[in-house]
Amino acid sequence: MRGLARVVVLGATGAGKSTFARRLAARLGGAYVELDELYWDADWTEAAPDVFRARVARATAGPRWVVAGNYGRARDLLWPRADTIVWLDYAFPLVLSRLTVRTVRRAVTREVLWNGNRERFLEHCRLWSEKSLLHWLFKTYWASRRELPGLFAQPAHGHLRIARLRRPREAEAWLAGLTPE
Repeated sequence: MRGLARVVVLGATGAGKSTFARRLAARLGGAYVELDELYWDADWTEAAPDVFRARVARATAGPRWVVAGNYGRARDLLWPRADTIVWLDYAFPLVLSRLTVRTVRRAVTREVLWNGNRERFLEHCRLWSEKSLLHWLFKTYWASRRELPGLFAQPAHGHLRIARLRRPREAEAWLAGLTPE
């Protein structure tokens, strides 16, 4: 794990960022930070931008952390301090199926997410709705795949190691390949 201390895990909604980041944080012995948890208040109310940014700064103040999330409004806080970006760049059919299964599971189990929120299943079925995660996936998947390589190439991000993992098998191998310092 040489030089691996502050990592941002990116990927489409439903790709498995949170699961991967949680496992990586455990391997590194660092804090696990879920940006959705910092962004969403009760009743799916968005945190004010300054409140969200303060939460992100506080959660990543330590020397070792793994962040799960793609929030552009926190990028300037995270990327300059990160040493590694892990991009779970999985194929659209895989991400769509994972998101669908996760959404159905959360609806059936009534899983409580951040700050007491639960996903509202019918909202996700309305593909035209901005509140639908399926809508969000269709809206952002290809744009993100076009945007991220350009962001990585910017001189300000030249210090970052980029691990672009295109299949779950690659992600598992990458995690398994981490050896203690």
